[in-house]
Amino acid sequence: MTNMDYGEAESYLLEIPRFTRKNAPEDTAAFLRRLGEPGKEKTIIHIAGTNGKGSVCAYLSSVLQKGGYRVGMFTSPHLVTMRERFRINGELMPEADFVRYLESICSLLRDRKGSGAYHPTFFEMLFFMGMLYFEEQNAEVILLETGLGGRLDATNSVSQKDLCIITRIGMDHMEYLGWSVSEIAGEKAGILQEGVPVVAADSGKEPSFVIAERAQELSCPLFFVSKRDIRNLEFHKNFIDFSFDSRYYGYIRYSLTTFASYQVENAALALRALDVLADRLPVSVEALTQGMRDARWEGRMEEIRPGIYLDGAHNVDGIRAFLDAAGRDGSVGRRFLLFSAVQDKQFPEMARMLTDSGLFDRILVTEIQNARSLSRQCLEEVFHATGVEQIEGFANSQNAWKVLLREKLSDDRVYIAGSLYLAGEIKGCLMRKEYD
Repeated sequence: MTNMDYGEAESYLLEIPRFTRKNAPEDTAAFLRRLGEPGKEKTIIHIAGTNGKGSVCAYLSSVLQKGGYRVGMFTSPHLVTMRERFRINGELMPEADFVRYLESICSLLRDRKGSGAYHPTFFEMLFFMGMLYFEEQNAEVILLETGLGGRLDATNSVSQKDLCIITRIGMDHMEYLGWSVSEIAGEKAGILQEGVPVVAADSGKEPSFVIAERAQELSCPLFFVSKRDIRNLEFHKNFIDFSFDSRYYGYIRYSLTTFASYQVENAALALRALDVLADRLPVSVEALTQGMRDARWEGRMEEIRPGIYLDGAHNVDGIRAFLDAAGRDGSVGRRFLLFSAVQDKQFPEMARMLTDSGLFDRILVTEIQNARSLSRQCLEEVFHATGVEQIEGFANSQNAWKVLLREKLSDDRVYIAGSLYLAGEIKGCLMRKEYD
């Protein structure tokens, strides 16, 4: 593939799952070395976990930028455009660069073409493109979010890391990672590297034990973050105040510009990470406080219009955190919920939690444009089974979005949750200015 435009490049990448298979980690690492091992001289922070990975990246990036560092960030999935996965100081990779890095990797693959020759998976290709981009753009710090799991993830092929972070662990992707939190924790702990410090959320006795045991095996300094580290927590209408004590920076008061209670733990993980790396990546107290206050992450209780919130909660733990945040919103009007999900999630339990919360006056469900999407009929039946009598179903998210815009009153709150694919479709409606 040569002389592609951006649309053709995205289409080519989307076709990759049709003709490739999961590669062995050593093959992924070998190809990264063939690319010159981009990023090997940078400070690399590797992040795994079930929920909160992207938010931790966003908090780290915001503070480090305020501290004067040039920060590359690789995250997944994207909501609207693949370019969202690669950012330098918050800016998306330009389309021309996206095409250029893809073509350079394809050219290298053509040179090695033959029976049984290595070909990157969809995710590996994006990872390689990101590493080339960060190297060429002189990123001083690279934040790498795992795609799925950790031990076998393409991002785990980097030869040297400076810090590993494991966010809260819960039940998700069980068919790949295991059917217990201990098994899942073991896969996440697969990112640990000999002697490299680890910052981890205290996710409970079983997963924390697994992480601690692996850290001990590899002589990794381990720093757990728990509720005990977060003090003087105060919730306000559109922001949260809390205090955090660190060995390097001392006791500092922070504000987060969100009412999503789950972001406090993600912010605390980022703060502990910065504390551990303070000798290598020092920042001022002003950079810490301003960076935390100014950080934003799309699709995480994001106010996309006045009183309309988009949240990427797509598993049981995510829905639990979403409900805790929504219950603190101080709403004086009605609450609407637009929900969808894909087939491999625990959607009956998610629906039960949403119904039992009693938070929502109206629940709408919609199909999403994805092969794994649940049908409108299935979504309706799932909520009927939880005791909800009136469910409004839609064949597509665009029609549901139109109804929400028409019927929302000024004091009402609208929440959109259940799937990152749904979040992406609604963001697409906004970008196209549909029904304005």
